[in-house]
Amino acid sequence: MITCPCALALAVPAVQVVATGALFRAGVLPRSADMIERLAQVDTVAFDKTGTLTLPDPVLHVPEGTDPELVALAARLALSSRHPLAAILARRAAGAAFEGVTETTGAGISARIDGFDARLGSPAFCGLPAPDHVPPSASLIAFRLADQGFVAGVDQALRPDAQEVIGALRGMGLRLLILSGDRPEAVAPVAAALGITDFRAGLKPADKIAALDALKAEGRRVLMVGDGLNDAPALAAAYVSLSPVAAAAVTKAQADAEFLGDHLAPVRAAVLCARLSLARIRENLAIALLYNLIAVPLAVAGHVTPLVAALAMSGSSILVIANALRARLPAAAAMEIGP
Repeated sequence: MITCPCALALAVPAVQVVATGALFRAGVLPRSADMIERLAQVDTVAFDKTGTLTLPDPVLHVPEGTDPELVALAARLALSSRHPLAAILARRAAGAAFEGVTETTGAGISARIDGFDARLGSPAFCGLPAPDHVPPSASLIAFRLADQGFVAGVDQALRPDAQEVIGALRGMGLRLLILSGDRPEAVAPVAAALGITDFRAGLKPADKIAALDALKAEGRRVLMVGDGLNDAPALAAAYVSLSPVAAAAVTKAQADAEFLGDHLAPVRAAVLCARLSLARIRENLAIALLYNLIAVPLAVAGHVTPLVAALAMSGSSILVIANALRARLPAAAAMEIGP
C-alpha cells in the first residue's frame, strides 16, 4: 500500500513539538495546548506598563521628613499586595504582614492597624492629593493611617530591549497599544519613548476588559501582555496572553504562557515562532496531500513496485518531519532574554 496516512498524521504534531521546543529555548513557557495556533493569528498587541514594559524593580522616593515609623507600617502592609509598586516598598518591611487585609482590585489594600483604618494604593484610594515633590513622569503609591500619610514617587526604567522589541513587532505589521492603570503623566513618557501613539491610562480591570472587547468588535485578535493583579481579568479575556515570570501567581494562572528574564525579547520570539509554525503546518499538509494525489494514481496504474512504495511512504514521512524542523527560530531571531 503506497498511501501514507503517517505523513498526514505527523503534519501538525511534528511542528507543534518543534515549536514548543523553540519557545522553551526562547524563554517562553506555554500553559495551553492551542496557544501557538492562536498566537499566530494575532494582529494587535496590548501591553500593561508597570512591570511589563518597565522593569519590576523601580526606585522608591519617600518624601523627606516622613515619619520612619509610618514608612515601616506602610512597608508591612505592602507585604500583602501583589502590585509591583508595593513590592519595592515591601522590601523595607521589618516585621510580619498584617492580618485582615482587604484588597480592592485596581485601587489598593486596606487593614486595621492599632485600631485605625490604614490604606495603601493610589493617592485617590488613600484620599491624598498628588504631591509636587515628584516628577510628572513618576508613578505614585500612597499610604494613609488615620490622619497621617504620605505619597511616594516611583521611577521605573524600561526593560533593556523594549525599544528594539517594540520596533520589531511594529515591523511585523502588528498594531501596538498600552493599557495601563497608572496615571497619564507616567504612561505618556513611556509610550513616547517606544513610539506607541495609542495608550490608555488610569484604567481599572473592567476598563481594560472593555478596551479588549472594543478591539474584538473591530475584528481584532489581541495578544495581551501584563503582570499585575489588575491585569488578570484582561489576560483571561484576551484572544491570547503572556505574562512575565515575576508576575503574581494569580495573574500567571490566567495567561496562556509566561516568559523568563528581564527582557521583552521572548514576546517577539513567541509571535515569530507561532507564525513560522503555522506556515510549516500548512506546508506539511500540502506535502502530504500532494504525495497521496501523485502516488495513489501511479500505484493504481501499476507503475509502483512494493519496494518503491515502501521507500516512498518512508520518504514522505521524513520529508514532513524535516520540514517541521524549519519551525525552529532562526539564529538571527534568538534575541538575548537576559538572566
